Amino acid sequence: MIPGDGIGPEISQAVKEIFASAGAPVEWEDVDVTPVKGPDGVFRLPQKIFDSMAETRIGLKGPLATPIGKGHQSLNLALRKSFNLYANVRPCKSIEGFKTPYDDVNLITIRENTEGEYSGIEHKIVDGVVQSIKLITENASRRVAEYAFKYARENNRSTVTVVHKANIMRMSDGLFLKCCREVANKNKDIRFTESYLDTVCLNMVQDPTQFDVLVMPNLYGDILSDLCAGLIGGLGVTPSGNIGEDGAIFESVHGTAPDIAGQDKANPTALLLSAVMMLRHMGLGDYGRRIEKAALDTVKDGKVLTADLGGNATCSAYTKEICARVQNTP
Repeated sequence: MIPGDGIGPEISQAVKEIFASAGAPVEWEDVDVTPVKGPDGVFRLPQKIFDSMAETRIGLKGPLATPIGKGHQSLNLALRKSFNLYANVRPCKSIEGFKTPYDDVNLITIRENTEGEYSGIEHKIVDGVVQSIKLITENASRRVAEYAFKYARENNRSTVTVVHKANIMRMSDGLFLKCCREVANKNKDIRFTESYLDTVCLNMVQDPTQFDVLVMPNLYGDILSDLCAGLIGGLGVTPSGNIGEDGAIFESVHGTAPDIAGQDKANPTALLLSAVMMLRHMGLGDYGRRIEKAALDTVKDGKVLTADLGGNATCSAYTKEICARVQNTP
């Protein structure tokens, strides 16, 4: 458990209490990821996080502040590289009782998590001219495509759509598209479609129900997954998981909300639903089902909700309500 900054410790504690109420067989090891200054003056993540993840292979992460120059901004990248967390998975599903302009949204974005524009390869050619390298490799593209089809099959999804701009970036996005097509040819039981990023954005805000599972390169996934989160009410209710060959880290992707930190006003829903994803990943799906049902029933009932969900309850009261419900959920 990486509790995180701001409201992170509060919502992490809420998740622990709900897990305890459900009797989930999970032991938590809290890890502080405050960067440590090395002998060379460079701030680095403490070794403890890598030792802990190397042993457990599973992590749950609260929101982290990213102050410039303090080292936090490299946390996600360092963890992704260390544990090969190549697929970011974000389910976006409408929550009954939490009204938004869209109904019946139920889609999954799967984002390649290790390369693309986020490879960090940049340099200045001359003053006023900077070049950033978009790195696309066959191995990473095929790997995330295979995961998308595997996810679709295991979760009874019927369609995988690859999102790209191969009409403009013929070599980089072209390679990503080629790999997706090759994987699709080996998975004929799942319907496969292709769409340009701009077209998907247009169609998404017109009718998001036409989409099922979407797979895309890193930058597109970063943008599109946030757009999809907005359809169901925002990042405060959207879970996220980073899946890899050597482990997985599940996280809330919203901010640290320092303005309400320590005031018992935070909404733990996103971290809790991410923890439900974690339980399913660990093969503890029945515990996940009970916790998810208790949380969604609490929102649907509408009586004990935090302010961002339309209520006036505290974080602890909302947590207590979910705990009570999970104990009564068969």
